[in-house]
Amino acid sequence: MTEIDYGKVTGMIHSTESFGSVDGPGIRFVIFMQGCKMRCQYCHNPDTWAMETNQSQERTVDDVLAEALRYKHFWGKNGGITVSGGEAMLQIEFVTALFTKAKELGIHCTLDTCGFAFRDTPEYHEIVDKLLAVTDLVLLDLKEINPKQHIVVTRQPNTNILAFARYLSDKGIPVWIRHVLVPGLTDFDDDLIELGKFVATLKNVDKFEILPYHTLGEFKWHELGIPYTLEGVKPPTKERVQNAKDLMHTESYTEYMKRIHQLYIPFSE
Repeated sequence: MTEIDYGKVTGMIHSTESFGSVDGPGIRFVIFMQGCKMRCQYCHNPDTWAMETNQSQERTVDDVLAEALRYKHFWGKNGGITVSGGEAMLQIEFVTALFTKAKELGIHCTLDTCGFAFRDTPEYHEIVDKLLAVTDLVLLDLKEINPKQHIVVTRQPNTNILAFARYLSDKGIPVWIRHVLVPGLTDFDDDLIELGKFVATLKNVDKFEILPYHTLGEFKWHELGIPYTLEGVKPPTKERVQNAKDLMHTESYTEYMKRIHQLYIPFSE
């Protein structure tokens, strides 16, 4: 069998961010992959939906990693790289190759995904296990626990997403759960309670974050000529955000603090 030259593997890249501070622990170099099958009503990157655009670039692992390494001295001991999207797992071969090369250099690797690309089959398990073997942390976006409402929110079912959450739990891969709170769309108390119950069954959740809806990406919808269905919807109030945290007991998930202290050593030390 021919050995894979991971550095030559290519992926379609939307963009990169040099100093990401909300994409995992510490300062991160963030790679945004092109392509996504979801159509979330609140998406702030609809320009990543297509698998290829006039602005996207096909780049090699070596090229992307060389760019990332220019910023390595800013990462300290708890930063690293994060691959996001779009949906990163649609280009799983590239992400696996990138993380494999990065781990050879001792770089912390975070995968930001909704998990929709996951398939609960032995064939896909073999593929995804190669990625998880070089993944330190997964940021898992759980859009909606209610299957009917999930289709309203994203135009896609949540079956594979929830299956991926369970799979990560069984594998013991550290996960930060994220839920975007959108008034009148993803903030129904009954659904929040059920989501909290589901997350409580997982054995690997280090952190559970509520991300308040914002309109920073609305202009992209208009530029692309796509009707923005949340026109006029305001961000949730502090009271509604706290309500969601209380219903889902998000503040009880604190393992990430111990893990950061043990593995990455905070900048203050």
